[in-house]
Amino acid sequence: MRRTDPEGHGPVRYGPPLPDDGLPVLPEIAAVLAAAAGRAESEPVGGGTALLEAACGYWGRRGLPTEPEQAVAGPGAPALLLGLTFALGGDVLVPRPCAAWWAPYARLLGRPVFHVATPAECGGVPDPYALLETVRRVRDEGGDPRLLVLSVADDPTATVAPPEVLHETVEAATGEGLHLVSDETWRDTVHAPHDTVLVSPAEMLPEQVTVVTDLAGAHLPPGWPAAVARFPAHNAGNGLHARVLDVLTALGARVAGPVALAAGYALAEPETVTARIGAAVRLHARVAAAAHAAAVGAGALSRPPQAGRHLYVDLGPLRAGLSSHGVGDAQDLEDFLAARLGMPAPGGHRFGDDLAALRVRLSTGALLAGTDEERAECIASPSPLELPHVQRALIHMRSVFDDLRDEAQRREPPR
Repeated sequence: MRRTDPEGHGPVRYGPPLPDDGLPVLPEIAAVLAAAAGRAESEPVGGGTALLEAACGYWGRRGLPTEPEQAVAGPGAPALLLGLTFALGGDVLVPRPCAAWWAPYARLLGRPVFHVATPAECGGVPDPYALLETVRRVRDEGGDPRLLVLSVADDPTATVAPPEVLHETVEAATGEGLHLVSDETWRDTVHAPHDTVLVSPAEMLPEQVTVVTDLAGAHLPPGWPAAVARFPAHNAGNGLHARVLDVLTALGARVAGPVALAAGYALAEPETVTARIGAAVRLHARVAAAAHAAAVGAGALSRPPQAGRHLYVDLGPLRAGLSSHGVGDAQDLEDFLAARLGMPAPGGHRFGDDLAALRVRLSTGALLAGTDEERAECIASPSPLELPHVQRALIHMRSVFDDLRDEAQRREPPR
């Protein structure tokens, strides 16, 4: 991850990658990839029949019946979003903050990107009234908003949008004629699936929503790039589907053959895959809860993480202590915490947030780091937080936050 321009903290051009799970590759998936290593033929642009049928089955099990002609596969979600942005044209709307990889692909195409505030309940989904006001303002200034990108299970905030909040936003967006891209990379990483209701916008308004899922969220290692997109059925999505395929063809954006076989195996969700995903989600939920407790216990602000392998922390209340270390904005905070914690701590500015706000995304995978044996032990242990290397990482994080709290309290003016 490259730093922003040190001279005045110029525009962020390179964002952090998706949070890693910090775990060994599932042996069964590794075996599929290894068995396909001698495959010489190329996967077709947009994905072969087996991969697309596996993707259709995956969506069908989640209440989104899909035919293969509605689906496309690519080498990671960024390639699919680039194709969608090009095909739809116009200006792009995203929530503030949002996934670090959303906005750069619009800017690459010369498309303006407008950030919209999110509601108090969650991130990932714009506040409906703020969305309507932004659309009105952009059009008054001669703009042409056409695309809204959102995520119900969100990176970076790790929240899940309540269905009622999502419904209001979807109605506001479609009432203004916007096409929605729903990034559902993290939908299978909800920490409490029996207590959290996750609804896809495609279930609410299937004719105006395209779903994009990067398999690095739950199914494949980040180093094996593969993603799938689900387009609206029939006339609503046929033209868009064709234009996105044209873009992928021009880019030569194919899923690597061995990775395609591994992706198809993972999307078919045999018991070994679902068991591993469930175990990984439970592990990261427990680590995220402990990291969240360490942050808020020291006086920082953070919504309780509900999905993913990360949490989003606002250290604004500790600004007095941080200022003694020369921390004045999110880039300074990123540099300071990365050094203190010994792990990546990308600042909120990388996610479209205000540079002046002291916010960071922290990944739980980094707290599991260790030898291959230690990482394997994490997934198998009934008490992962008590494992020595995890315990040490959490104690160190707590001590860093507690030190900042103590410094902030010492620097508070007397009452």
